[in-house]
Amino acid sequence: MLGAAEAGFFPGVLYYITQWFPVRHRGKILGLFILSQPIAMMITGPVSGGLLGMDGILGLHGWQWLFIVIGTPAILLTWPVLRWLPDGPQQVKWMDQAEKDWLTGELKKDLEEYGQTRHGNPLHALKDKRVLLLALFYLPVTLSIYGLGLWLPTLIKQFGGSDLTTGFVSSVPYIFGIIGLLIVPRSSDRLNDRYGHLAVLYVLGAIGLFCSAWLTMPVAQLAALCVVAFALFSCTAVFWTLPGRFFAGASAAAGIALINSVGNLGGYIGPFVIGALKEITGSLASGLYFLSGVMVFGLLLTGIVYHVLERKHVLPVSDFAASAKAR
Repeated sequence: MLGAAEAGFFPGVLYYITQWFPVRHRGKILGLFILSQPIAMMITGPVSGGLLGMDGILGLHGWQWLFIVIGTPAILLTWPVLRWLPDGPQQVKWMDQAEKDWLTGELKKDLEEYGQTRHGNPLHALKDKRVLLLALFYLPVTLSIYGLGLWLPTLIKQFGGSDLTTGFVSSVPYIFGIIGLLIVPRSSDRLNDRYGHLAVLYVLGAIGLFCSAWLTMPVAQLAALCVVAFALFSCTAVFWTLPGRFFAGASAAAGIALINSVGNLGGYIGPFVIGALKEITGSLASGLYFLSGVMVFGLLLTGIVYHVLERKHVLPVSDFAASAKAR
C-alpha cells in the first residue's frame, strides 16, 4: 500500500501543477517542489539513525518509531491540503473573478499555442509515442539519482573518517542539488529553453561522474560529486516541464503517470548494476563510469527527443484522418 501511494503522489502533484501554472512558469515551480528530494536525502540519514536507536522505548522497535515519526506529518497535512489546495483556479476564494479568468485564459493559451493533446480516452495517452519517448528520456535521470543516492555513503566512507563524519559529508552534494534547483529551472523559464539546459546538465553530469571515479583525492572527488548532484536534480525539474507542453487534462495525468512509472525502474536498475559492478571489480569506480555513460546516453536522447517532439504543426493520426474526410 505504501508503494502504491508513493507511486501516485509524485505524478499527481505534477499534474496538479499543470492545472495552475502556465508553461512559461513551470520550471521554477517544479524546481521549488523538487527541492523536497535533496532536502529529504540530507536529513533522512541522521534522523533515521536516531530513530532506529530508539529500539525498546515504549515497547516499540526502532523501525516502528521510524515509520511512526516519518508517517505522522503526512497524515497531519491531509486536512490542510484538502482545505487550501482546490482543484483549479475557479474554486479558490482568495482570488477575485478577474484573476481567476485571467489565469484560466493563460492556461487555455498554452493549450492553443503548444497544441496540447486531450485524448478522448486518457488510456490512449499510454500508447502515444511522445509519452513512450519521454518515459525513455526520463530513465537516465532516475537511474543515476537512485544509483548514486544509494551508494553515495559507501563512496564517501572510502575517504576515511567516522560514521558521523561520513553522514555529514554525504549531505554536501545535496546542498549543491538545492542550489541547482533554485537557479537552473528559473533560467530555463527565463530563456524559454528546455533542451539546451538539459543538454548542458547531461554533459555536467557525465563529466562529474567520470571525474569522481577517475580522481583519487577525496576533496576532488567530493567536488565532482557536487557537480553531479547539481546537474541531476536540476535535470529532473527541467525535464518535467516537457510532458505538460504536449498533453492536457486526463491525458496529461495518464501520460505523467506512465513516464514516472517507467522512470522508477531506474530506482531498481541503477543500484543493482552498480552493486553488481562493484562485486565484479571490487571498486565503485566501475559503477560511476557506468553512470557517466548513462548521462551520455541521456545527452543523445536530448537531441532525438528535440528532433521528434519539437517539429511544429504535426497533427495526431486522428486529426489527419478527420482532415482527409473533410476534403
